[in-house]
Amino acid sequence: MLRICSLNMNGIRAAYRKGFADWLQAHQPDMVCLQEVRIQDKDLKDPMRHPDGYTGYFNLAEKPGYSGVGLYLKDEPQAVHIGMDCDEFDPEGRVIRADFDKLSVISAYLPSGTSGDERQAAKYRFLDRFEALMQGFMADHQATGREYIICGDWNIAHHEIDLKNWRGNQKNSGFLPEERAWLTKVFNEMGWVDVYRHLYPDHTGESYTWWSNRGQAWANNTGWRIDYHVATSGAAAAAKKAWVYKDERYSDHAPLIVDYDLTHC
Repeated sequence: MLRICSLNMNGIRAAYRKGFADWLQAHQPDMVCLQEVRIQDKDLKDPMRHPDGYTGYFNLAEKPGYSGVGLYLKDEPQAVHIGMDCDEFDPEGRVIRADFDKLSVISAYLPSGTSGDERQAAKYRFLDRFEALMQGFMADHQATGREYIICGDWNIAHHEIDLKNWRGNQKNSGFLPEERAWLTKVFNEMGWVDVYRHLYPDHTGESYTWWSNRGQAWANNTGWRIDYHVATSGAAAAAKKAWVYKDERYSDHAPLIVDYDLTHC
């Protein structure tokens, strides 16, 4: 069984201060896809770069304290690819991919548009570029049988079931009709699978992965499901169990964990 975890850390140093290293050693996922690590390479000390039993790979943003993604891997990959060949967004450190024999795992941090119209426009540009990347992955999957799993913070809640206060957020970034339509295209037209929803079509509150730090969002479970495992068909069919870990908090997001029967990859 292959256990893959996705977590937006909201700062890797903050997550480690809150005990993430202990969680990692206790739960021992085979791979951890990290987003929003918010650190510069010179500050990434060895215990965070390569935790016990893992090798870390990172794509860090040029801007200090911003964005950045990473992978913790127990097994050595055949190759690691940084970025997505995009001059606008690669400096923000948003995509990293590890290739194994018949499987590729990607950690992705899609932009938020909550800070205003300029960033929302940038978010749409990113979605266009990321869609092209995903089309390339899907074409490779169809041609070679390679499976792809894209883990990350997508910063979009797809359906009303995916956030508690959907009525009040219909004009807010993260639940805009255009964003939701893009995800529908990803799943319904491009052939990708939302792994959690594939396993649990009706889950509501237990599926949330992010809670605002404002007010009593965590206490009231006023959450959003914006973290996903998005996979090609074979990988999605191999998913046996998924859950959101909420016993302790290391970030404003919670770890999303999926067990896959994909050891042959």
